[in-house]
Amino acid sequence: MKKGYSKPLLGQLIQKIAPRIGARIVIEPEWNIVGQVIYKSGQKRYFKYSSLDLNTQAASEIAKDKGYSDFFMKLMNYPTIPGKVFFSDKWALAIGSRDNLAAAERYARKLGFTIIVKPNSGSQGVGVALVYDKREFYDAMRFIFEGDRVAVVQKYVRGRDYRVVVLDNRVISAYERIPLNVIGDGESNILALLKKKQKMFRQTGRDTMIRFDDLLISQKLSHRGLSFRSIPKSGEQIFLLDNANLSTGGDSLDVTDKIHSEWKKFAVQLTDDMGLRLCGVDLMVDGDIMQSPKMAKKYWVIEINSAPGLDHYIRIGEEQEKIVEKLYLEVLKSME
Repeated sequence: MKKGYSKPLLGQLIQKIAPRIGARIVIEPEWNIVGQVIYKSGQKRYFKYSSLDLNTQAASEIAKDKGYSDFFMKLMNYPTIPGKVFFSDKWALAIGSRDNLAAAERYARKLGFTIIVKPNSGSQGVGVALVYDKREFYDAMRFIFEGDRVAVVQKYVRGRDYRVVVLDNRVISAYERIPLNVIGDGESNILALLKKKQKMFRQTGRDTMIRFDDLLISQKLSHRGLSFRSIPKSGEQIFLLDNANLSTGGDSLDVTDKIHSEWKKFAVQLTDDMGLRLCGVDLMVDGDIMQSPKMAKKYWVIEINSAPGLDHYIRIGEEQEKIVEKLYLEVLKSME
C-alpha cells in the first residue's frame, strides 16, 4: 500500500466482524479497495469501496444519478424537491440539448434565489452550494462543471436533515445530520473555534478535514455579516455550511430507536420501489422524524444512496462505531 494512503473503512470493518459469522475475507493487498467474502457454505460475495454485492447494478446506477432517481420518485408520487438537471455548454452541444448553462440560469431565476446547485452524480456533499444571486450561481455551476457534465438546480427548502438506512425491508439505522458549526465561548473568534473543532476530530480518530479555505464557508459567514475574525457570544451556534454531510464536518444525532413507525414504512417502501435492498434515504423534514409524517409541515426526499458509506459516521465516537458494526453484520448475513 502506498505511503500516506488511508485504507477504505469497509474492508477494515468487514475483516473485523466477518469471523463472528464464520466468514473469511480476502482483500487485494496493494490498495485495499476490493475484497471477497467467503462464507462457511462456500458462497462468495464481493465489495468495492463502500459498495457491496447486494443491490442490482441497474438499480444502483439509477440511484447514483440524481436526475434519473428523481424522475422515478416523482413518477411514484414521492415528495421530491422541485428541481431540474442541466448540462455544461460543451456537453449540451454534443448531445443536442438546449438545457445548457444559460437555460439553468433562467430556471434559477424562475425558482427565485436563494437556490441549491449540486453535481448530478456527486456524493459526500462535494460541490453542493446554496447560492444567493446570479454571480454566485455562475461561480458554483462552473465549479461543478469542472468535474461533472451534469448539474442539478433545486429550490431551497428548509428543515431537519435525516438519513434513514434500510436493509431488506427494515430500518437498521437512522440519524439526524447537522451542518458544520461552531459554538461560541464569548472569547474566541470563529477561526479559532473551527481550528479547535478540527483538533477534536483528530483526537477522536475522525478523519474529516475541514477546508478552512472553502469559499462556501466564507460566503455563508458573509451573508450573515460575519467573518473568521468575528467572536460569537457564549453559547451562540454559528453554522458554516448548508450541506449536512458528515464528510464536510457535520455532526450526527442517532435516532434509530426513536424514529416514528410511519417514517420507517415510508423509507422501506421507497427502497423497495426503487428496486434496492440496501439504501440510504435522505430526507428533509420541516418537523420531527420522531413524530408521524402527518405532524410535519412539509417533507421531501433529498436523494437516495445505494451505497450509504458510513466512514465519517463511525469515527464520531464509540456509540456510532457499535451501531455501524451491528449494521454491517446484518448486511453480511443478508448477502449470503
